[in-house]
Amino acid sequence: MKPTSYFERISARELQPTPATSGAWNPDEVHIAPFIGLLLHEVERDAAARRGEDALTVTRVAYDIFGAFPLDPLRVDTRVVRPGRTIELVEATLSQGERTVLAARAWLQRAGDTASIAGDHDARIAGPDTMPVASQDEWSGGFVRSIEVRRGEWQPGRGVFWAQSDLDLVAGEGASDLARAARLFDLANGMVPRAAPDEVLFPNIDLTLHVFRRPRRGWVGFDTSVAFGPDGHGLTSAVLHDDGGSFGRVSQTLTVRPRRA
Repeated sequence: MKPTSYFERISARELQPTPATSGAWNPDEVHIAPFIGLLLHEVERDAAARRGEDALTVTRVAYDIFGAFPLDPLRVDTRVVRPGRTIELVEATLSQGERTVLAARAWLQRAGDTASIAGDHDARIAGPDTMPVASQDEWSGGFVRSIEVRRGEWQPGRGVFWAQSDLDLVAGEGASDLARAARLFDLANGMVPRAAPDEVLFPNIDLTLHVFRRPRRGWVGFDTSVAFGPDGHGLTSAVLHDDGGSFGRVSQTLTVRPRRA
């Protein structure tokens, strides 16, 4: 049966990944993308439980990926690192047994009315309806099969694309539009690759998200650039869009490893 969510909750702190989280590099391991969304969801759940209607808004999340891991049950832990009335720093981790597999630190801020001075200088990108469905034959895994991607003209390491998913993040639970979007952010590294994945490995070891506006539910757009340096390091950067324009940035540090013949 086709999964309808990326995770199923076992208990308040335990979750089971579904086959829709299986990875692109190795289908026996996870794709980190939905776990990025999951940790943001857990940060927001924790804030709502602690503060109710006074919960603050996530504006930055820095994730560290501790390596590949299997589709086994996970434990989530959250703690407030720096409490505050208008700004706070929250840490969240995912673990399997004694091993931490993903960690995040999120800054949350109190919302205020700045509509009269809101604005940015990011160029609008063409909408998903103007772009063809992107072939993903170079990638495998349940997560890639769970999403729809529309991609415009692109060149290696530079391009624009849109992505969406109809699956729930956690079965039976509502998630914010930001958490739903966050499960797609890791796609920045892979949809306009600088090199073919059967020739070069370029996994990311982290992901940093900055948002200045809450995204709208639906398609997430990426205006993406990928850089490889001469010493085995790389960087993927993308301006994030919804149908109202840009709403943030995502960046990923890459470890670049040419495959041996």
